[in-house]
Amino acid sequence: MGFCLCNDMEKIRSKKRVFVAMSGGVDSSVTAALLKERGFDVRGIHIKMWSDPDIPCNFKEDRYDAMRVAAKLNIPFETWDFTKEYKIAVVEYMIREYAACRTPNPDVMCNKHVKFGIFLKKALWCGADYVATGHYVRAVPLPRPLSLTKETPPSVRGPKGGARPRDVQLLRGVDNNKDQSYFLWTITQEQLKHCLFPIGDYTKPEVREFARKFGLPTAEKDESQGICFIGEINIREFLKKYIPVKPGKVLTTSGKVVGDHEGLNFFTIGQREGLGIGGGIPYYVAGKNFKTNTLMVAEGPYDEKLFSDELVATNINWISGRPPKLPFSCLARIRYRQPLQKCTVVPKAESPAGSEARQGRRKLKAAPLNVTFNEAQRAVTPGQSVVFYQGEEMLGGGIIT
Repeated sequence: MGFCLCNDMEKIRSKKRVFVAMSGGVDSSVTAALLKERGFDVRGIHIKMWSDPDIPCNFKEDRYDAMRVAAKLNIPFETWDFTKEYKIAVVEYMIREYAACRTPNPDVMCNKHVKFGIFLKKALWCGADYVATGHYVRAVPLPRPLSLTKETPPSVRGPKGGARPRDVQLLRGVDNNKDQSYFLWTITQEQLKHCLFPIGDYTKPEVREFARKFGLPTAEKDESQGICFIGEINIREFLKKYIPVKPGKVLTTSGKVVGDHEGLNFFTIGQREGLGIGGGIPYYVAGKNFKTNTLMVAEGPYDEKLFSDELVATNINWISGRPPKLPFSCLARIRYRQPLQKCTVVPKAESPAGSEARQGRRKLKAAPLNVTFNEAQRAVTPGQSVVFYQGEEMLGGGIIT
């Protein structure tokens, strides 16, 4: 794994050791400060990720801010270079998905493969008891064994109705405007046992106030926007470096030609900006016809072709480690910050995986799911995530196909 701060770690420690992923922003800075205040042995780690060499990058500035915070807190600090791993797991994945005309979520893959993948693995190898990040979520340990009562919700029941074993429950952040559970649906129980999320119990203004209280140099730093390795440039311009342009026609849902496009890969269902269509009518991407290479747009935000009341999800992960008893009703969202929507989740019966799922728990866990919403949803987007909730608890999720 290479050199790390823990090479001289003592055999017996009186304090739990936490490696904090310090991005240089206020959230991860306060995370480190709170953990030190609570008596943990805190180590700051800045993760160097891949960035396009042709695009200006804030890596040096962010790393410097993280170093200044570590110095203020008087904690050890170093940088771990995951450039190669990030490029393979996040950047190349994103390009492949766009090339297949889907709209991926790179933040989900970064959390899965980098922050709670290689970073966690290396931290544990270096002697950490936990890793911590500045995510607005809450990880709550549960007593074991978990007893089963008549009031036990479906999300807590195993496939045969019995109590499911689990250690940690993942809850939404207290701040509804900042809750980031949507991006963590791939996490597992084994990972959660080693994760701390100190700021999930607070609102963003409270986190800012903590930063001022601790005198952190990032207290007033603005939040980063957009995809981290692309920066401020248009994502279409970035993708054109890797995906060939294939022009075609833009048609309304009624069949009227209203313009031209550069390639179906560069558009997202529900997209309004960047369509290059005039006329004063707000157009929204409603679909893609791959046979004719035409982009279908809705005329206005209420065109019925822009809505669907069901979707199919694959690559399912349940936070508990076991699927709930299907079918079951819960809440879900299909994009970050979308209000939670009522839905029913069932196995995708017509798929081979769906029928095989009933033959074993392992297959059931990964089987495709049909999700039917009580109300039609706007812009259901292939490649994005659907994430399931029961009250405050985030149950898991999958990728919309």
